[in-house]
Amino acid sequence: MADDDLAAEDAALRRVVAAEHAAVWGYGVVGAALPPAERGRAAEAENAHRDVRDRLAALLDERELDAEPAQAGYELPFPVLSPVDAAALAAGLEAGVSAAWVALLDDAVAGSTRTLAVRELGAAEVRAVRWRAAAGQAPATTPFPGLALG
Repeated sequence: MADDDLAAEDAALRRVVAAEHAAVWGYGVVGAALPPAERGRAAEAENAHRDVRDRLAALLDERELDAEPAQAGYELPFPVLSPVDAAALAAGLEAGVSAAWVALLDDAVAGSTRTLAVRELGAAEVRAVRWRAAAGQAPATTPFPGLALG
């Protein structure tokens, strides 16, 4: 494995960490806009993103690299004023994470990195489908998660 190839993979891993930071932060907004009875799904998604972010940070640490630091706050794409807005934001968070995972797949050279990316891309799309449905977005599924089509 060439150092240049691994450098591209490392840079892509850092971008995934940045996307995961944004998702963790964003799910705080999502949960706050949901009724108490519906907040569990947002908390589960936030914890899933927090767990994968921490695993990625540990992987980068093993490679003696620093992970991207979290920002103090992130710009929302629209005001989140209702449960439907919260679901739409959650779907967008998952789309952002999916795009980062797809980019990692493009730069991954280690088989374990590709396996991780495929697994987490699938998990993000499962969450996104549920949130798109809750937001009334159709179709709820995408043919190629993480890829910008059109």
